[in-house]
Amino acid sequence: MARYVVKTGIEDVSVADFLNRIESAERQTDARKLVAMFQDVTGYAPRIWGPSMIGFGKYAYTYDSGHSGEAMASGFAPRRAEVVFYIGAGHADRAPLLEKLGKHKLGKGCLHVRHLGQIDAAVLRLLIREGLDDLARRWPVSPT
Repeated sequence: MARYVVKTGIEDVSVADFLNRIESAERQTDARKLVAMFQDVTGYAPRIWGPSMIGFGKYAYTYDSGHSGEAMASGFAPRRAEVVFYIGAGHADRAPLLEKLGKHKLGKGCLHVRHLGQIDAAVLRLLIREGLDDLARRWPVSPT
């Protein structure tokens, strides 16, 4: 049986250094606003996960297959062309909120936004909170 190796874990990189390396001034400003928002909504300090994600909290999981591990509970990645949110946005019960969010695309378990100014920040805050609460009903969530 092949063993799955988790490739995305907490990195020993400061969030400030990571933010300072974002090339686009607009993306850097947006990322700083999002760090403050996620910190306020989740109550968790930011940590760098993998090479490009800012995560808040972590959760431990064990699948029916026996595979287990840890992953970030909530977070985002300020990519060059868009911001990718990891907030449990793919769940059907969030459809009414997603309709109010503004211009976005859904991926498998993530939400893509090209420009932060095109979405409603209050709705994003609700999506972050609901995603984290939903996750906590299924797995133990804790600060990193």
